[in-house]
Amino acid sequence: MAISLQKGQKVDLTKGNPALKHLLVGLGWDVKKYDGGYDFDLDAAAFLLNANGKVNSDDDFVFYNNLKHKSGAVEHMGDNLTGAGEGDDEEIKVDLSLVPANVDKIAFTVTIYDADARKQTFGQVSNAYIRVVDEDNGKELIRYDLGEDFSIETAVVVGEIYRNKGEWKFNAIGSGWKGGLAALGRDYGVNV
Repeated sequence: MAISLQKGQKVDLTKGNPALKHLLVGLGWDVKKYDGGYDFDLDAAAFLLNANGKVNSDDDFVFYNNLKHKSGAVEHMGDNLTGAGEGDDEEIKVDLSLVPANVDKIAFTVTIYDADARKQTFGQVSNAYIRVVDEDNGKELIRYDLGEDFSIETAVVVGEIYRNKGEWKFNAIGSGWKGGLAALGRDYGVNV
């Protein structure tokens, strides 16, 4: 059974499971009643960050326009434009053995596409979650359900995996941002 986390909790990924190599990070959400006339297009992304919490280059930003990191360590499995249906809405695969040495953490985010023009915020989103699955055996390791009530935010840093004394850990973040993907990218050092 998966470990269910609360905001701010951290858990070891590889310490008790040294063979863990291939992760599937699933992100999902539902839209509350919304009659604004637009689809709700949420986008998952991964930022490969150095010890200073910044990307080493713009290539370290994996999202719908850059689906695979040059190292092969992180691959976005494609953009879901509506979030309709059950299960994960977007998925990102991570191969821990291929993560470059100058990457200390991988932050997983969800943003609302064209949020300002569509007048959409995370206050209109419910049942958002991130889960980490051992892709080699299909076992769900971690699940973090975002219980926060975001109102004006258009981007959320959902969680991150990070190196700690030679092991990989997961941190449930759940922090909201205003300004969408552009603001989040700038904060992580991407030239937007």
